[in-house]
Amino acid sequence: RLDGKFVELLQTVLCSSKCPEQIQVLCAAILREMSPCNDLILSCDEIQDTKLLSLVSSVLLAQGNKAEVSAVGQRIVKVLERRLPEGQSAQYLLPVLSNVISLSPESLTEEQTNVVSRKMADWLRYASIQQGVAQPSGGFFSNPRTRQPGPVTEVDGAIATDFFTVLSVGQYYTQDQWLNVQAFSMLRNWLLSYGGKGLKTPNSDDKSGMDRSVMSVVSTTSTSSRLLPPKERLREKAFEYCQRLIEQSNRRPLKKDDGDLQKACLIEAVTIMDIICKQDSSYMYRAVSFLKILHSRICGDATYARALLPIAQFFLNHSKMAAVDSDAIYKHLFTDIPAQLFHNPSLAFEFVQFCKDNSQLFTETSSIFRQSFPNLFKFLAWNSPPLISEFVDLLPFLLDAGTAIEIFHLLLDLPCLTAALDIQLRSTALPTSERAASDPAVKPATCLEAFRHPLYKSMFQYLLRTKSAPEDAPERLVPLRQLLGSLASSPRVVQCAETVPVLLELFFRVVAEFADGPLINQLVVLLLQRSDQLYEIPAFKDDVYRVLSSQLVMLCKLHPALIVELSKEILEFSGTVSNIQNKEAIFTHVVWAIGEYMSVSYDKRCTVEQINRFFETLEAMLFEITQLRPLASTSSYAPRAISVLMATLTKLAARSQDLIPRVSMFLSKMRTFVQSPAVTSVYCEEDLEEILIRATELMNLLKMPSVAQFVFTPPVDVASTRFQREVNDSLPFALRIVTHLLEPAPGCMPG
Repeated sequence: RLDGKFVELLQTVLCSSKCPEQIQVLCAAILREMSPCNDLILSCDEIQDTKLLSLVSSVLLAQGNKAEVSAVGQRIVKVLERRLPEGQSAQYLLPVLSNVISLSPESLTEEQTNVVSRKMADWLRYASIQQGVAQPSGGFFSNPRTRQPGPVTEVDGAIATDFFTVLSVGQYYTQDQWLNVQAFSMLRNWLLSYGGKGLKTPNSDDKSGMDRSVMSVVSTTSTSSRLLPPKERLREKAFEYCQRLIEQSNRRPLKKDDGDLQKACLIEAVTIMDIICKQDSSYMYRAVSFLKILHSRICGDATYARALLPIAQFFLNHSKMAAVDSDAIYKHLFTDIPAQLFHNPSLAFEFVQFCKDNSQLFTETSSIFRQSFPNLFKFLAWNSPPLISEFVDLLPFLLDAGTAIEIFHLLLDLPCLTAALDIQLRSTALPTSERAASDPAVKPATCLEAFRHPLYKSMFQYLLRTKSAPEDAPERLVPLRQLLGSLASSPRVVQCAETVPVLLELFFRVVAEFADGPLINQLVVLLLQRSDQLYEIPAFKDDVYRVLSSQLVMLCKLHPALIVELSKEILEFSGTVSNIQNKEAIFTHVVWAIGEYMSVSYDKRCTVEQINRFFETLEAMLFEITQLRPLASTSSYAPRAISVLMATLTKLAARSQDLIPRVSMFLSKMRTFVQSPAVTSVYCEEDLEEILIRATELMNLLKMPSVAQFVFTPPVDVASTRFQREVNDSLPFALRIVTHLLEPAPGCMPG
């Protein structure tokens, strides 16, 4: 919103050769902040000074205009191509060129990329190994007799005997050394953008038929490497540079900052080697042996954990072509790193992102990935909710028929795992003298003591296992869940618990795509069992019950025969009164499923005896919760549970019509129930009215047994039709229609 005249003055001052540099930098910053700016008249075409060209280019690139980006790229390459005048340096231009690549890599022609590739190869390989000279301050005490610069050193202080890299150390640096550092910083993006396109140039036509192995031999000497096309020569110099960095990373640094830089450069070097091998497989065999040695050197050092990811990525990309067995590398990665460093948030994100990006490759090439899911979930248990979106993408690749049951248990125990990891960390932090095993005869007073107690040790080991253990029984964790209850209010545990419902819903959606009847049956049995075995966080339990109840319906739709096949387990669950109060959502959906699928329409094995057995169990349940008691001992049950019980009993009676008199009599007594003072004191009026209306509607429907049988027990060929689905969906409306038909019109006397 600045005045147009002021914007014009900013541009004039920016381009003025008489203006102090600090003012030029400030003008450029203001113009960048205004981007995009319609009043811009800047152009980089005639600018010779590299510092000014860098400032003006930064303003032009900020406009977001592809034409401007292309113009800047053309000008930068043109300036780099010629010999720069004394006092000018290309180091101001490389950051601009790097931005051009990021914004619009297609803006450079192949001829221009070849120019830059040649320059980069020289900057990477032939920078001076002598330190730079300190610039004189110009003060009164400045000494005109400056000492001759010494050689650069390695990070451990030894004099460098090989070529200069970003890890070379000096007090001052020369211009070509700064260009070396800048070239390496943009090398990965440059290779990704231009290294593998393979466009032909006039100079490369005569080599197009040359065998790759011959080319790799030719490229082994520096003299013959000059004959290589620019892209291949850059690849060669880049590969040598990365090898040198990896060798330098083996030195013990004198400063901590140099150690951090070592690790960052090592990661970048391995990543660049991976890119080079993708573009030219002749480098792959050299890289494989080199990186195997590197892995064996750093795998035992936790401070190099991040570097193991690009190494694993390299072998994942190339081990098949190189005929190399990489399972030992993957096994170490998935076994040791999550178990030891789950609490490192940046590593956790990078590790899970790595798994997500390569999940398809891993599932196709190695079984270790799926077997390691208990370890991977430690990252989520400790770092949720930041990692929830990554695990939403990752979970489908971890699931198959062999892992589904164990992952189901693990998801339900995820907050418990968070608590166990907390105890593990605290135990590790204790002095060695305090880590001795507890006395087996003495009951542990705290979770920390229990971690080392023989009674709980195996439980902690199972929960904290590093790989799949399908043969072990998760029931053994019941005492541990109770013990870890003291950590249920921990913010980290609560946050983890909040992620479970999302993953549970995804779990069932994915499993539905491959589950067969036996697996569905197994899941339903576990669903009912685990509803009693959850970590004691009330909100967590409510959310899990909500998800499990809705997914139970989905499983029943997938495999309706489970009601008959699991009749024993379902009868036991639906015949327990406490389930109505404690797990109302699950109980209600189980009862609904009995009424919906206990029918010959869905399973020919369904018998009258089975229907009668379910009827008697649910009748006893309804009697128990609607029995009139003294005022002080009347309990309140969910009105929905009462309504679903009545509806299910009516459905079962419609299929075994000898039961109709019993359910009709029961329904007729509901008026007495809802009018009882003991009941009205614990239920609201609207709920009681709804219960009475539903009882009346069901009773009226049973007065027409043939209609009831059709509505509740459709023939086999109708059970799955759209018509019948609509009848079920609009059942309350249908019941009201029947009620209306059976009730006499106002003013009419019965005949």
